[in-house]
This record gives sequence, C-alpha cells and structure tokens, in this order.
Amino acid sequence: MRGYFGIGIEGVSKPMNLGALFRTAHAFGASFVFSIAPHEKVRNGLSDTSKSLGHIPYFEWGSPAEMAPPAGCKLVAVELCDEAEELPSFHHPQQACYILGPERGEVSKEVLELADHVVSIPTKFCINVGLAGALVMYDRTLHLGRFAERPLMEGQAALDIPEHTFGSHIPRSVRQAQKEAHKAKQTP
Repeated sequence: MRGYFGIGIEGVSKPMNLGALFRTAHAFGASFVFSIAPHEKVRNGLSDTSKSLGHIPYFEWGSPAEMAPPAGCKLVAVELCDEAEELPSFHHPQQACYILGPERGEVSKEVLELADHVVSIPTKFCINVGLAGALVMYDRTLHLGRFAERPLMEGQAALDIPEHTFGSHIPRSVRQAQKEAHKAKQTP
C-alpha cells in the first residue's frame, strides 16, 4: 500500500480506548499515533498489550494548534455530523492524519477548522472510539490496498488480482526533451 497515515484521539479520557486504538493502528501499519490534550489518567496509565509504542512513534500535543504532522499530510476529522462525507464514499489521501473525538464528546471546532476533510461512519449513533478508529483504518486498507475484486455471488471464488504492468521504456534523451518542453510551456 502506498502512502502513510497516523491516527489519534482528541481529549481521550480512558486509557483502554487509547491503548486499543494504538494496538489496532500498529496492526494496520500506522506510521505514527498521537493524542491531543489527553486526560491526566491517560498519561499515567496507557493500556496497550502489544506495546505498540515500542514500534511506532507517539506524539502528544496539548491542543490542535500545537499539532505538527508531516508536511503534506492531510488532516481528516472523524465525526458524526451532517456536513461530513460518509466513509464508504471517501477517497482517502495517501498521506493522512485521522483525528477522532473523545468519548462522550465531539471533535472540537478547532479540529474541524484545521481539517482538510471531515468523514463520518454511517451508523445510527456514535460508537466506541477505538472501534471507530479500526473501521477508518480498515476502510483505508480496502481503498488504497491492492485486493482481488469480490465475487458477484455468494460462494463464488474471489477474482484474481490482475498482474501489474509497467509502461514501456522511455530513453533518457526523450525524457530530457519532455522536461525541457514542459519548462518551456511554464516560462512566460
């Protein structure tokens, strides 16, 4: 899968939820995890049975304004609200930083203003924040991964993944001429 992603929670208050999210992020290949303004009891007792913080970087920011994701990384807020795009229709950016809201709360207005995208999971009501993060990461994997198409009917075998084909070789002199032509078009 191309690209990278990080995922975290704003205002988390339960160590088990943050630990579950980090463990799942580790399993899905996250490049980093984070928290924004976590509750004091979370700082003192992170629950993470896979010890994921020994394998991926953890960042703790005091507020959304302090966030410092990698350059080019798109901020994606996950929130159940009317203006959000539904997750199954969302085109995940190759470089993404997913921000989930706290338990019994919402993503802050500050996060929503900073976000490049707002997505929602199409449920009737809010679900556990760790589960919401797992669904977002699973959807990202389906969207950006290379998998065989599902069969049309139950019981049929999955279709084969088509073999990747590369374009033909372009000689260096032709590439150089293409670059020069492109530069000439850009110059007034």
